[in-house]
Amino acid sequence: MTAGIAIVASGALFGILIGSFLNVVVYRVPIGMSLVAPASACPNCHSGIKGYDNIPVVSWLLLGGRCRQCKAPISVRYPLVEAGTAVFFGVVAAFFAPSISSAHTVAGAVSAALALVAFLYLTAISVALALIDLETHRLPNAIVLPAYAVGAVLLGAAALVGGHWDALLRGGAGVVALAALYFVLALVSRGGMGLGDVKLAGVLGLYLGWSGWGSLLVGAFAAFILGGVFGMALIVSRRAGRRSGIPFGPWMLAGAWIGIFAGDQLWTGYLSALGLSG
Repeated sequence: MTAGIAIVASGALFGILIGSFLNVVVYRVPIGMSLVAPASACPNCHSGIKGYDNIPVVSWLLLGGRCRQCKAPISVRYPLVEAGTAVFFGVVAAFFAPSISSAHTVAGAVSAALALVAFLYLTAISVALALIDLETHRLPNAIVLPAYAVGAVLLGAAALVGGHWDALLRGGAGVVALAALYFVLALVSRGGMGLGDVKLAGVLGLYLGWSGWGSLLVGAFAAFILGGVFGMALIVSRRAGRRSGIPFGPWMLAGAWIGIFAGDQLWTGYLSALGLSG
């Protein structure tokens, strides 16, 4: 229990720090700016932001949501992303904590910890990509493409240490299956599905496949349910038309996390309802 709490608390603390960095990523990556230079500054008066004014969530609250120098308002999105990422990291850490704390061998614990790191990386890029796609209708290659290598290395290391070669093979199959599905959809939809979605699908397929066949199936299907419901809601409320461009990346990511957290259970329950289990 104590180890599990420590893992969750560490994940949440790490998450709030990563959330601060993600604010930089979301702003700079779409416009092609470096993530390291220049230093962060107020977009209104261009005054550099001091370290004591850059403490996640706390600084925004102490400053009353305004720049110390020019008093220009600072978007509430910044502390929300920081706090939201902390919660998201804590939830993911809680999901993996039992497999780490209950491991019977050092190799098992290390393997589970490596898998946790891999999924925390997916958590971070999920936040960044969802926000960027909502704002720009783009899924930048600078974030998506490196995710293949990072995910493969971390999950490959977890498989090597823990002997989870079946999970790694499922992950490889997930990459091919989901990327192929979205590529076909991109061809037949004639612009309704972008190549960014195709590239992201492969990344999500890796993690969903690692999690299980049920996770892969549910995660893939959930994206279309969520996206369809959202699209219909916009049309009914007359905030969009049938030909309006609606970013699909956030729903792919949301569907994937449903698959990761509950996919195998949902798939098993579905089969049981049809009388096909056992």
